[in-house]
Amino acid sequence: QVQLVESGGGLVQAGGSLRLSCAASGIIVSINDMGWYRQAPGKQRELVAGITSGDRTNYADSVKGRFTISRDNAKNTVYLQMNSLKPEDTAVYYCKLETIFDYVPTIGRFWGQGTQVTVSS
Repeated sequence: QVQLVESGGGLVQAGGSLRLSCAASGIIVSINDMGWYRQAPGKQRELVAGITSGDRTNYADSVKGRFTISRDNAKNTVYLQMNSLKPEDTAVYYCKLETIFDYVPTIGRFWGQGTQVTVSS
């Protein structure tokens, strides 16, 4: 199996910044797509940003120009730099990745445990 550990969430004032990290561990052969999702109370989980193994990125319209996703393949880690935060960015943020893992190569998709981001007005 693969474990994901997220960090970097917290409370910040509107206009502030946070950087989320998600580190994967386990018997990892390679990691394909990585992404960040968020879920606000009473709302469905939505894609915030994604990055492919070729470093192509995509963003939700609501975060374009404010958030930046990046990855460090040597550390099996994906990051989300969040700038100019707004109260409507308040949510639990989850990382997700698709990886080939295990001694008998197996493809799987895994989620992080979630980290709370709260933006006060």
